[in-house]
Amino acid sequence: MTSEKEARKPMERRRALITGITGQDGSYLAEFLLDRDYDVIGVVRRTSTINFSRIQHIQDDIELVSADLLDQGSLISTIADCRPHEIYNLAAQSFVPASWKQPVFTGDVTALGVTRMLEAIRAVDPTIRFYQASSSEMFGKVREVPQTEDTPFYPRSPYGVAKVYGHWITVNYRESYGLFACSGILFNHESPRRGLEFVTRKVTYNAAKIKLGLADKVALGNLDAKRDWGFAGDYVRAMWLMLQQDHAEDYVVGTGTTHAVQELCEVAFECVGLDWRDYVVQDPRFMRPAEVDLLVSNPAKARTVLGWAPDVSFPRLIQMMVEADLALLRQEHDL
Repeated sequence: MTSEKEARKPMERRRALITGITGQDGSYLAEFLLDRDYDVIGVVRRTSTINFSRIQHIQDDIELVSADLLDQGSLISTIADCRPHEIYNLAAQSFVPASWKQPVFTGDVTALGVTRMLEAIRAVDPTIRFYQASSSEMFGKVREVPQTEDTPFYPRSPYGVAKVYGHWITVNYRESYGLFACSGILFNHESPRRGLEFVTRKVTYNAAKIKLGLADKVALGNLDAKRDWGFAGDYVRAMWLMLQQDHAEDYVVGTGTTHAVQELCEVAFECVGLDWRDYVVQDPRFMRPAEVDLLVSNPAKARTVLGWAPDVSFPRLIQMMVEADLALLRQEHDL
């Protein structure tokens, strides 16, 4: 067992390669690693729609390189050029509803992209330590509550299915080739940097809009669906700790508590002094074809082996998001 304190002992300056660095998790992880004196290299796809807003404040401190999980050659050349000690694979088509509309693309990026990265590591430098972003969506139609590292998977979306493939190919490369490759089975983790398409941010953003008189309703799907929600900034610390251990293993990362979408609405609207029942409406368009009703983690292994525990509570997380959205909207609308 390697604690966070022990893992921070002076060592050779480390280099980390992050796919998905422009996303929520990638931006928090980049900040975390910079604070630990890493050289941070971010992989971005060459596209006209790249959004650098989440990493704008650290863009001068990191290096960005062009590569794509759909292109094996670009991954090999990037690893050969950058020679990272650690690779964090956070890139994916990660919006569950979109995976129903783009199931083949989701599989190609979120599933086969992991294989391409592992093959690139094996070809260039098998000593690289690899982190795969697995997901609680792999549990889907849950077989037991709470979910542990040994709970059978039963995914309920193309995204969940693709993540199961990515998870098991990581296990196979670890066991077959001896790579230091591990997966973090992360439960839902949110922040002010969460995309507007995700339900937590949709609720906090619209609560702020309604408070400021910029909207009067918000349409949601299943209010009874429950999730284990934590703060993304806490979860990137667990990712890093996994790669500092003596042996590569997989870990469930979550808060161990669950909240319904209705409770999310209650807390968010309370933050702005409003009653959610006056503003939230249900819309069948936002119901999933196959719903995941109850996801809740048992993070005992992460707590025991990694010494990890979340710092930010659910109410505090939602408050952070509402306050950030109020500030953002006031700035955008000059209020």
